[in-house]
Amino acid sequence: MNGNTQMKNAINIFPIQIARQILLCKIRRRLSVAAIAFLLISPLTALADCGPTAQGESKSRPRIGLALSGGGARGAAHIGVIRVLHEQKVPIDCIAGTSMGAIIGGLYASGMSLEEIEQAIDEIDWDDVFDDSTYRADKTFRRKRDDDAFLIKRALGFNDGKIEMPLGLVQGQKIDLVLSKLTLPVALIDDFDKLAIPFRSVAADIVTGEQVVLGSGSLATAIRASMSIAAAMAPVLIDGRMLVDGGIAANLPISVVREMGADVIIAVDISTPLKSRDEIGSVLSVTEQLSGFLTRRNVQLEIATLTETDVFIEPDLGDIATADFDRIREAVPTGRQAALENLGRLQELTLSDSADTESLRAELDPLSRRPIIEFVRWDNQSALSNDFVTSRVEEMPLGQPLDVEKLELGIARIYGTQIFQKVGYQLVEDGDQTGIKVTAVERDWGPKYLQFGLNVASQAGGENLINVSVSHLSTAMNAAGGEWRNTLTLGDETSLSSTFHQPFGRDYRYFVAPKLLVGNTDFTEFQSGDAIGTISVFSAGGELAVGREFGNWGGLRIGARYLSGNKDVRIGEPAPEQDFDLGEAFVDMTVDRLDNRNFPRRGVFASIGWTGGRESLGTDVEFDQLMIGFSGAKSWGRHTLLAGIRYGTTFSGQAPIERLFRLGGFLNLSGLNPDELSGQHTGIATLAYYRRLGDIAFLPTYIGATAELGNTWQDNSDISLDSSIFAGSVFIGVDTILGPIYTAVGLTEDGQTALYFYVGRTF
Repeated sequence: MNGNTQMKNAINIFPIQIARQILLCKIRRRLSVAAIAFLLISPLTALADCGPTAQGESKSRPRIGLALSGGGARGAAHIGVIRVLHEQKVPIDCIAGTSMGAIIGGLYASGMSLEEIEQAIDEIDWDDVFDDSTYRADKTFRRKRDDDAFLIKRALGFNDGKIEMPLGLVQGQKIDLVLSKLTLPVALIDDFDKLAIPFRSVAADIVTGEQVVLGSGSLATAIRASMSIAAAMAPVLIDGRMLVDGGIAANLPISVVREMGADVIIAVDISTPLKSRDEIGSVLSVTEQLSGFLTRRNVQLEIATLTETDVFIEPDLGDIATADFDRIREAVPTGRQAALENLGRLQELTLSDSADTESLRAELDPLSRRPIIEFVRWDNQSALSNDFVTSRVEEMPLGQPLDVEKLELGIARIYGTQIFQKVGYQLVEDGDQTGIKVTAVERDWGPKYLQFGLNVASQAGGENLINVSVSHLSTAMNAAGGEWRNTLTLGDETSLSSTFHQPFGRDYRYFVAPKLLVGNTDFTEFQSGDAIGTISVFSAGGELAVGREFGNWGGLRIGARYLSGNKDVRIGEPAPEQDFDLGEAFVDMTVDRLDNRNFPRRGVFASIGWTGGRESLGTDVEFDQLMIGFSGAKSWGRHTLLAGIRYGTTFSGQAPIERLFRLGGFLNLSGLNPDELSGQHTGIATLAYYRRLGDIAFLPTYIGATAELGNTWQDNSDISLDSSIFAGSVFIGVDTILGPIYTAVGLTEDGQTALYFYVGRTF
């Protein structure tokens, strides 16, 4: 993609970098003649001749080179241009491309047909590939449990007392897999002169601002480096250099094609033009204009080198923006039309014999699309054992054609441990055998992280709840994947917990998890909707659980916990402080197949658990409780239905106040105060409908409504539909980086209403 409009994302986040990048561009233009000579003979910038001579033919005609600029979604116009060249039998002897030009040019040079390229870029979910977030289905069950806390998704590195951040908002995990798959047929070719058409990918060194021309190595990596938008995407390390989008150095690589030996250059510029005076009317537009200067000036310098024998094509792409990937199909015919407008000049370059045209273009070997795999090697660059890493992947069958989908699924599950910055693969040869090398690189801002969290529950005319959390997580503490999380919460509910999680056994599916915790929680008592008192409960203790995870979808825990504390009346009729001891055994099973915990679109979540207070474990009061819950989501288009049911019962003894079931608040009998109802038994059924509004990928917004039926009861004999309360709500919800944010109105059947503002998960 070009550094024009696309660089704006980086600028919006790191405005200081703009001045730095402009300065680097100025420095680059003032390089001495000696420095330029050095660059031309360096391994990364070594350029080979293209055309008939390189293809083994006599020099009977001019060598024709194609220069393709960057420009994001606008780059699909390159396909239309190349289609006209093909139809007019204009030979292409070499290609150089930047950003999206590197994608189109690299794939065409590899031997892919234009139809295959157009289909590929049209089918890519560009919003998704530029988002490193792991699909929830691919997360480990352990990582899914992180969603139970009110923590912001993004974690900062915290190592040796210093906060660390990744070098880009996106590490490129998904786009790397896409490029690896598309270039798989030529994955064993490391000299780009040996492709169907000699090719160069143009990137920039973020340290010096210099142009870096890539003509060898992995084609997928070279393309990825050329499109790595600075700050928005992590740089690509090649031969010790940190490479980013080539648009800041040479967005239209005419000079690169000329140095490859081209006599005639066909240059296609699809970069976004600078804004006019009337279009600059806000801080954002000024920032975009500054971004445009980084690329437009080097494009103009390149265009100035064109001669009368060259062809310059500039498709009129109108208002198609860099990020308008949903308009890719519009760009292709626009490129075709621009090429046809230069038809007279192009026909001067036409070969008279169609056989000569075919000789310049090799077709992909069908067998290369699915090579036979004889071995698998692992390059595990982390503290985890190879056994732990490979336990996430199904064994690849040897002696069979490569199953790319199966391989990508295994890689996604390794990445889903959220230990690794990148997990990728490449074809390798050992003698006469072909195999796969899977490389897993540990996060450079890990393995210790800080996460922050916010939970706000505000009700107009009622109680407000605000909690702020900070959590420190140490991952990969040993080869078996041990980790330690410490979480501090301050606010209306204060707590400090420390949990160690240690996998063990076959495939590391079993685990042991000791936990220490101390905290204070307030329980408010209500009468006819009015708060009449508050009891503050302080407790400290710990628990020990052992369990087993079942794939990525479920887990079983068995354990015991002990808490000791006191209860004190904070608001209401004074009463003496009461000490208590709570000793419990527990068993719980959870199934989690939801695609999203905040606004699920599909999948199910189910849980069943037993808790028993036992004197042998130190409890003051013996009791037994059963908790069952189930919810499922189904979507069509923008619409989603979510149905859920929860049931809890104390079937033996009387549970103490800290173990009573509670209902009330948004989605828990909306219209009531939070936790207004309490009892030894509870049941609630909820049906929710919501519809997504707009298409902003990073800020999904929904509007919806719920119907709820339930209650709490003191005695089992009181449970009935007649005694249940019917309630409902309408809401607007936004899935933000802080977590889901809701504004809602709740109403009960007897007319009790509430206006809610929530930050934090409720479904």
